[in-house]
Amino acid sequence: MSSHPSRRDLFRLAGAAAAVPILSSCAGAPATQATAPGTFTVYWNAGHDYQAYRTVIAEFEQANRVKVNLQKYQWPDLRTRLLADFAAGTVPDLVEEPGGWVQEFAVSGNARSLQDFVDRDGQAMGFPSDWQPVTVERNSYQGKVYGVQLHLTCNTLFYNKGMLAAAGVEPPTTWEEFLDAARKLTKDGVYGVALNQDFTYMWPWLVQAGVTPYDLQTKAVMEPRADAVAALQFQADLVHKHKVAPVPTAGTDYSGPQKLFSAKRAAMILTGPWDLDPIRKTSPDIELGVAPPLKNRTAATQAAGVSMFVPAKAARPELSWDFIKRVTTLQVEQAATKETGMLMPRKSWAELPEVQSDPITKVFADALPTAQDSSQQVRLTGQLGKWEEQLKVMYQQVLIQNQPAAEAMESFVKAAEGFLK
Repeated sequence: MSSHPSRRDLFRLAGAAAAVPILSSCAGAPATQATAPGTFTVYWNAGHDYQAYRTVIAEFEQANRVKVNLQKYQWPDLRTRLLADFAAGTVPDLVEEPGGWVQEFAVSGNARSLQDFVDRDGQAMGFPSDWQPVTVERNSYQGKVYGVQLHLTCNTLFYNKGMLAAAGVEPPTTWEEFLDAARKLTKDGVYGVALNQDFTYMWPWLVQAGVTPYDLQTKAVMEPRADAVAALQFQADLVHKHKVAPVPTAGTDYSGPQKLFSAKRAAMILTGPWDLDPIRKTSPDIELGVAPPLKNRTAATQAAGVSMFVPAKAARPELSWDFIKRVTTLQVEQAATKETGMLMPRKSWAELPEVQSDPITKVFADALPTAQDSSQQVRLTGQLGKWEEQLKVMYQQVLIQNQPAAEAMESFVKAAEGFLK
């Protein structure tokens, strides 16, 4: 199953661009030494090198008398490295992945089933009972667990409290209220909303419209079709018809809306916790409001976040599982949230006093049970890469070039039905 290497998911956090091996007794060692005695190799996202996880690493090293070789990558580089490792047969002990790879590599035989460990230790660690159900489903294949969720994030509405108050606008709760608010807020060089050119940002709208992207049983694509078309057209109309949003710029950067928001040129954006830090750092004077996901047919949003898995050829899966257990305890989740504001997959995390008492974190925590994984059914076909390429084309045709949504959707469905056979 091949996912496109430049694939970006909805939870990217800024980090160092280079792959930097650290804490290593064999830094710069060839891949064949990935499982050298005394060394435990972890592939990790560069933006997730938290102090909370450093503490876990130190305790893990002491308990198991190994040295952790934490290799940090951006997602495309991590994927390239991983695929090369699979081909060579020399693999790391543990991998963090951006959502979707677990099932992909379970299908291809490159991920190890963790079901034996879950059967043995699951009850004691609260897995899967304490994890949001969507995170267990997206990391399972043919009834067996292959990965464990580390972070769980979602997309919702950010707004500038001062601008809404000045316009006499309440935070919107439905699509109709959202459009009405965006109209009232668009004036004096300020847009009511800024939309993202990145196709992954269309999923909350489709989820709220009650659309099933793909049904593995019936093979139906984007149904109910009329609702899928309406959701897509609604987004385009914000830009081209109502002119309450600027035309997004095509490219690979997903931070455009955040930058417009920080510059006080957009009153609302639809995004996730990954934009909290940039907004606070670049525009500390903005009083930020975060509202629950909008409602159309339903109030829901798109699930994002990262998981961990153990390569099938990893030499010491017992050690890998021990690391997973340690890094996913409620105490570690608590520490990572305190340090970075990151959202977590445990139900008990959402109930923590500090989560419930923080007005922004609470909105996200309350939204997580409504978060849906929109690509899961497609991942299981092995065609995610082609699916996402076609989605990108469709989204940019409609949102940027103002092609009618019905036309673009028809072309997309035709192409998708072809490769999903």
